[in-house]
Amino acid sequence: MTLVKQIFWRVITIAILAAGAFAAFTRFTKGLGASTNLTDASPWGIWIGFDILCGVGLAAGGFAITGAVYIFHLERFRPIVRPTVLTAFLGYVLVVAGLMFDLGRPWNIWHAIVMWNPHSVMFEVAWCVMLYTTVLALEFSPILFERLKWNVALKTVKTITVPLVGLGFLLSTLHQSSLGTLYLILPSKMHPLWYSPWLPVLFWLSAIAAGLAMVIFESGMSARAFGRKLEFDLLRSIAKGMTIFLALNLLLRFSDLAVRGSFGYAFVMNGAAGMFWLEIALFVIPLTLIATNVSLNPQGLFACGTTVVGGFLVNRLNVSMTALVQPTGVPYSPSWMEVAITMSIVAIGMLLFRTATRYLPIFTNGHGVAATPNA
Repeated sequence: MTLVKQIFWRVITIAILAAGAFAAFTRFTKGLGASTNLTDASPWGIWIGFDILCGVGLAAGGFAITGAVYIFHLERFRPIVRPTVLTAFLGYVLVVAGLMFDLGRPWNIWHAIVMWNPHSVMFEVAWCVMLYTTVLALEFSPILFERLKWNVALKTVKTITVPLVGLGFLLSTLHQSSLGTLYLILPSKMHPLWYSPWLPVLFWLSAIAAGLAMVIFESGMSARAFGRKLEFDLLRSIAKGMTIFLALNLLLRFSDLAVRGSFGYAFVMNGAAGMFWLEIALFVIPLTLIATNVSLNPQGLFACGTTVVGGFLVNRLNVSMTALVQPTGVPYSPSWMEVAITMSIVAIGMLLFRTATRYLPIFTNGHGVAATPNA
């Protein structure tokens, strides 16, 4: 990267963080009303739709790849375990940070720990997110212990790696689907193109596909940023696995629309139908290209992974925003402060990832030996 580009991106990053800091100060000193466009009719906005629903889903690659290596013993995926765990860990930490902005009284977040309501889906999600974030921290800790040469702690954590991965697989599966369960209470307030009794399953399938797509995206970006060789053979296998979950998601989606008699809404000339077909196209195009081997080169693979990530983002924003705006007729668009805080969270995540890869043994050669990035 040339000096001019470095300066340009640093200026952009500083501007984003400065705007986010001002917005955060306003939110925590003057409340949600002064910093957001949220209303009683639109209580969940971009902070839930993007920061929470998208952030949790894109981190699903963590349990998918670690499960493949430690539970199913697919050792060829071991070289990408560490960057995948880092991505998932940072994703969940930033999800928690985003949640603190959305909660009306964030200082009461500890209530879920002692005030149990096992009949609430949100209670289950809260506990699963807390526990899985802890699991990810423990899964990430060997990287830190290795860097600090804390051999006793490193050996201790490694002895419980397999149970940790199994627990993480269970917790992530539970709350990925439970996020879809949250919307089952809104059958009359959601657009028929997105409401479905199968939302928990659809959320789980799309999260795995998006998590695997995020692995491809993160690997491609890391290879470009650090001058590393792309693990093309591994990513090609991941891409093929991704298509399975994409295909299952689309098959269930269209079957459900047909059974419920809601498919006709996709051909109504309005914004909801347009957003529906955009979401579908961003899934179908990469699925077709990968399935037919047209895109199986490094550039095409990266483009397909990026497109699936984009389709997933559109899907979650459609469920959390488009699907609720159309039936109620109450418009919602995020304020600039909501956007600034969201962009700041993304920027902080990228900075933390870059810092971690610079100072910690994140990338390995497949035999547990750290590979130093050219950064």
